[in-house]
Amino acid sequence: MATDWTDRIRLRNLRFLLSLAQTRNLSHSATVLNTTQPALSKWLRDLETDIGLTLFERHARGLTPTEHGWVLIEHARRVEAQLNRAVDDMALLREGGAGRVVVGASGAAASETAPRAILAMAQQMPELRIDLVEGTMDRLLTQLAQGDLDLVIGRTAQKTIDHTLIRSELLYTEPVVLVARPGHPLFGHEEIGWDDVLRYRWIVWPRQTPVRNALEAALANAGRVLPSNYIESNSVIANVTLLNHSDIIGTASYRTTLMLNRMKLLRILPVDLKGFGSVSMYWRRDEIFPRSIECALECMREAAREYDDTYDDTFD
Repeated sequence: MATDWTDRIRLRNLRFLLSLAQTRNLSHSATVLNTTQPALSKWLRDLETDIGLTLFERHARGLTPTEHGWVLIEHARRVEAQLNRAVDDMALLREGGAGRVVVGASGAAASETAPRAILAMAQQMPELRIDLVEGTMDRLLTQLAQGDLDLVIGRTAQKTIDHTLIRSELLYTEPVVLVARPGHPLFGHEEIGWDDVLRYRWIVWPRQTPVRNALEAALANAGRVLPSNYIESNSVIANVTLLNHSDIIGTASYRTTLMLNRMKLLRILPVDLKGFGSVSMYWRRDEIFPRSIECALECMREAAREYDDTYDDTFD
């Protein structure tokens, strides 16, 4: 049952709270919100009194949200995101569409599994609008919790997930491999060892990513370190372009490399990294669970199950 203080919260008040969280200043927020500082200050003071908790610490330079304040701010962000989403969905329905699904994908899934799942979704629900957003997992999971995304697929999150808000499902595990362009001089060697690959410049994923962790563990096991002139990048497209137009050595997930090999862009170097990464999908525990989300989840599962062993022949 709603408590009395919720009667003080209106849609405009949500904007009050979010503005104060952003500006940290009553005067600035009052100007942006087209109200007066005393009125805004009174509203906040009355809200804190009703709730029985301090939401913002007052100091000479402005405001700082308290731990309690951040909890309410996050709720307000989710409400605002859902309202914005409702506006977009109603517009799509007026235009004759069947709604929208917004999928977030990290680099490990954005180039292979997610696109195949989206094609299956488009075939099963032709009128559905599908948006794909690529990003890092920490960013994508934040957007998912706030309601900006419906589904996220990517490397299994290392940080603890609030399972009261978000559900997760492991889709598959795969090796991490060394890659180079098909015409790389190393493919002319009968055998390839660490001395051979370390003679070249490398392109690597950022620190603390699963692919980077696998690489560093393999190098440590071999008693080696990365060349000091390595390039660090979290862009799949940029990495593929750099690898395909130079003799740079890189690391990649196995499934992505299978797809890129079919396109004759990359090949796997036969150097054992002994590293694996896993890919999972995440979605909110919402009471409202439309058929489009159920379809999206099943398409992701099916895309993860599909694995064409005939691709392996292309690496021989």
